[in-house]
Amino acid sequence: MKLPACSVVLWNRRGSRPVPLASSRPSYRRNCLKGTYQMPGLSETVIDLYRRHTEQWDADRRGSPWNDRVWHESFIRELVPGSRVLDLGCGGGEPVARFLVDHGMRVTGVDSSPAMIALAAERLPEQEWIVADMRRLALHRRFEGILAWDSYFHLAHEAQRVMFAVFDAHAGDDAVLMFNTGPEHGEAASTFTFKGEQLYHASLAPAEYRALLDRNGFEVVHHITNDVRSGGRTAWLCRRKRTR
Repeated sequence: MKLPACSVVLWNRRGSRPVPLASSRPSYRRNCLKGTYQMPGLSETVIDLYRRHTEQWDADRRGSPWNDRVWHESFIRELVPGSRVLDLGCGGGEPVARFLVDHGMRVTGVDSSPAMIALAAERLPEQEWIVADMRRLALHRRFEGILAWDSYFHLAHEAQRVMFAVFDAHAGDDAVLMFNTGPEHGEAASTFTFKGEQLYHASLAPAEYRALLDRNGFEVVHHITNDVRSGGRTAWLCRRKRTR
């Protein structure tokens, strides 16, 4: 599920100082678990949280400034009209999936929340919508674009590593991959304003992401840490290596 840019503090491996994961949304309170880097079980609550708060989340997302549009514009510039895009954590389909469709892309949206998928299907009925957990996705087909935006960073460290095999399995020749992370290795929890529940985030170190990308056949096209244009997001725009 996609997360509107939130206020969260991501602590580094030593727990010595906070670094912003994103900070453009005042509706989230900073609530880092200071000095803690293991949060057993908390990462598994994310799916249930979004399932229970679909309507509130969707309204909040659609009613907020779209400050990360610059990255989605970069993503579509790497594609041609008619490209098939796999949107992992598609939420209710707005604004991102609709933006892709408006620019001629064919979207397959995946989300673990049936209610989110129902919203997306109602809004964009000509596209394909699938209820599934991205960690175990196996569609047995490949796409020109793969997007895991404001969703991938909810996964625990090991699940993030495993996801690169999922990216690889679904990426066609010359495919474009875009996802966002924290700026360095760590874990954090923000206080979700809906009922004040803890919302988990995690990040690997940039060097590990680069190694995982390389090992799974991708190269970095553009990478920015704490991009001020997009609410402090750390973004990765990548492409399948042309030498494969």
